[in-house]
Amino acid sequence: MDLLSTLPEECLSEILQRTSPADASRFATVSKGSKSAADSDAVWVRFLPEDLPEIISRSVSPVVYANNKELYFSLCNSPILLDAGKLSFSVKLRNGKKCYMVGARELVIIWCRDIPQYWKLTSHPDSRGTINTRMLSSDTVYGCYLVFKLGRNPYGLQSANAFVRFTNDEVDGDDERAAILGHFARENDRDRHSRTGEAPVRIGDGLTEIAKVHLQRPDGFEQIGRVSVGRGDGWMEVELGSFYNDRGDDGVVETMLLGREGYQGKSGLIVQGIEFRPKS
Repeated sequence: MDLLSTLPEECLSEILQRTSPADASRFATVSKGSKSAADSDAVWVRFLPEDLPEIISRSVSPVVYANNKELYFSLCNSPILLDAGKLSFSVKLRNGKKCYMVGARELVIIWCRDIPQYWKLTSHPDSRGTINTRMLSSDTVYGCYLVFKLGRNPYGLQSANAFVRFTNDEVDGDDERAAILGHFARENDRDRHSRTGEAPVRIGDGLTEIAKVHLQRPDGFEQIGRVSVGRGDGWMEVELGSFYNDRGDDGVVETMLLGREGYQGKSGLIVQGIEFRPKS
């Protein structure tokens, strides 16, 4: 007789609630007696975010599911649109932590709002995305990723500067942002071939991670910084930076991408959004 099958289902459920989604899925195949406990709503609700009912209430379309396990894997594989399509939400397959993507129309893109002819979801690469840390999973390192495609004959996108910082909605951040831009301007005037292309730099009250990124694959002699990669869904991504979200009380986190060639023309960048997701 299977030893596990001799335990009450409530006992098995209590044990599995303290494991992981992968463990619960594997345990469901061990024996017929364990499957009911491993697939139970009591187990899978523990893997879902505590504030999920509030998140689902903001969904553009009804979220239909038969049980919590089905809901979990649905959110892993099919992000839902929130707040009239301004955000998309999903959970990370390995641990159920929250992932958000700020849609392209919600990004602050230089010139695009004042001069509408620049805004055709083909973005000028001076864009900024923000999200409140209260919305994210606590005690988690998050990466910020620009998700994009390149159109035909793209140009002016070989390299750019990126940064991530904590900011405060109640404080005017123009002076601090100007200091960051000044830092980039000085760096761009130097020979950076001996540098790694990224480093934490203290500017003002926040710790800012800066990085050199490439939306197009760089020339052979210019290998400094982060290079974009395919996502497997037809889109590409490049990491703009990362940050640690402690208890969600750090206010707003801002990530920004800035062109490095002054006012040189740029074309061929199709932006889906900026994604904030847990790093492995």
